[in-house]
Amino acid sequence: MKTLYLARHAKASWEDATVSDAQRQLLPKGIRKTKRIVEFLNKRGTTIDLILSSPAVRAYETARIVAAGLDYPEEKIGIDRKIYDGYHDRILDIIFGTNNQIESLMIFGHNPTITRLANLFLNPGIEIMPTSCVVCISFNTDRWENIPSTEPVQEFIVYPKLLK
Repeated sequence: MKTLYLARHAKASWEDATVSDAQRQLLPKGIRKTKRIVEFLNKRGTTIDLILSSPAVRAYETARIVAAGLDYPEEKIGIDRKIYDGYHDRILDIIFGTNNQIESLMIFGHNPTITRLANLFLNPGIEIMPTSCVVCISFNTDRWENIPSTEPVQEFIVYPKLLK
């Protein structure tokens, strides 16, 4: 069984126009809301074998918050430029190329790409993944490259407004 977690970064600041998109920082409320998601994941007994993040500060910082909450070592968070570049097919290449010893993979990315990617596996799809949203999909296979021929199972979609 392979389990894929697709996560959108937490709410970030747009206030400083001199800061590049890749360098935008998380807002305090984004951090608080992400911690609610971590509580939800912990209640479910979530464990992650591999966390990958976009190199953008807001995605990596969100990944760090979740990793800390799930006792995943920060130094093992992988960073992949393909997650930031905006093409869901490039992220699919990452997923399908994941080592088969990895049972659970969590990817931190950006809209609209992360929503498009999630919708490849969801029926019905979702309009948009809000900030700090996590979509969990499982596949009854032992090989990541077999996912395209495996029926996806939506385990959950969670975002902060659902946890109030």
